[in-house]
Amino acid sequence: MMTPLDRLQKRLGHRFGDAALLQRALTHRSFGADHNERLEFLGDAVLSLAVSSLLYERFAGSDEGDLTRIRAHLVREDSLHKLALGIGLPEFLRMSEGEAKGGGAQRPSILADAVEALIGAAFVDGGYEAARELVRRLMGEQIATPPSDNWGKDAKTALQEWLQARKLAVPSYRITETRGQAHAQTFEVECAVPALSLSKKGEGRSRRAAEQDAAKRMLEELLARDKPGAGLRD
Repeated sequence: MMTPLDRLQKRLGHRFGDAALLQRALTHRSFGADHNERLEFLGDAVLSLAVSSLLYERFAGSDEGDLTRIRAHLVREDSLHKLALGIGLPEFLRMSEGEAKGGGAQRPSILADAVEALIGAAFVDGGYEAARELVRRLMGEQIATPPSDNWGKDAKTALQEWLQARKLAVPSYRITETRGQAHAQTFEVECAVPALSLSKKGEGRSRRAAEQDAAKRMLEELLARDKPGAGLRD
């Protein structure tokens, strides 16, 4: 019978010679001392290199600015979060009962970190080529897709441009909550657009990341309301 880790390895397309590495990559710091943060650190660098290499091959006619913009889109937290959901990663994560009850297995930052940790684990387990191949399998479809003009434009910038195009004041941001110890804090930030009497909250491992998350949620709300038949001020 196929074990849960067997299922995950099949989805990843990489079988670990050292199963302990895979287990560690799936372990949040709340679960125990043998957690995935060192692998995440390594995986972040390997991911950037692998994506850079794959983009260099895929977009032979693109200049440095375009490649940098596309890479930023592919490796950002939101993109990694979607990848994690696509392979069903939440069911495999190990975390404390309290973290799990608080929705940790669905938290974008935790899932994005776990993806990076898996890439780091593949690098330790099989070297750069194994890790690059894993990145190619995970991101091949996105890399093959022609880039959008909006790729690389962060949520705060996109939101500000949307509001300014409608002659509305820029949004304000404020921290509403800070959770966790100093070395592993989670920030909650509120993004407010007073002119429309709207506010959205976001969270992240830094104030900047939380602001980006809140701006993204606000922009999604505004774009939904701006569709034909929907009123911005209803």
